[in-house]
Amino acid sequence: MKKVFLTFVFALLSVVGFAQTVWQVDPMHSSVNFNIKHMGISFVQGRFDKFDGKVTTQGNSIDGASMSFMVDVNSINTNVEMRDKHLKSADFFDAEKYPQMTFESTSITKGKNNSYVLKGKLKIKDVVKEVSVPVTFGGITKNQQGKEVLGFQTAFKVNRLDYNIKYDPTGAGVAKDVDVNLYFELIRQ
Repeated sequence: MKKVFLTFVFALLSVVGFAQTVWQVDPMHSSVNFNIKHMGISFVQGRFDKFDGKVTTQGNSIDGASMSFMVDVNSINTNVEMRDKHLKSADFFDAEKYPQMTFESTSITKGKNNSYVLKGKLKIKDVVKEVSVPVTFGGITKNQQGKEVLGFQTAFKVNRLDYNIKYDPTGAGVAKDVDVNLYFELIRQ
């Protein structure tokens, strides 16, 4: 009987130890931002207002987590309607044909302190490329409603020409590299 009980306890601990936790993006406390150099002398800033994503962890750590995110290209917002319309056109994102950008993680590796290196597949338009980005893990706490929330941020560059965003291929008017800044707060499900 004792042997059966111990087997049951070990089995239960194994299940609990490997239990997955799903965290869903809280759009009210997250943002997807970018800026790009214009004419070599200034920057245009923008954001995407609609996005979603989830992180699946083993407990309360992002070690070994899997992440997936989606951005609605039609939600691009630079606060200039004419420019936003142009960015949605075939010159840039071709939002009618490619309405979403996606990211699927392949690995996450812990660095020093709260820093990590996140690797995955970034899809923009019809191109999928492996990327490696730094992540700063903010930690886990409880929000005002008592729900657990997880936070992290990342900043990286994307060469738009690598993703068939070929308008002004010289980069003289619109730079080739885009600075991307992501801030995510996710709610435990």
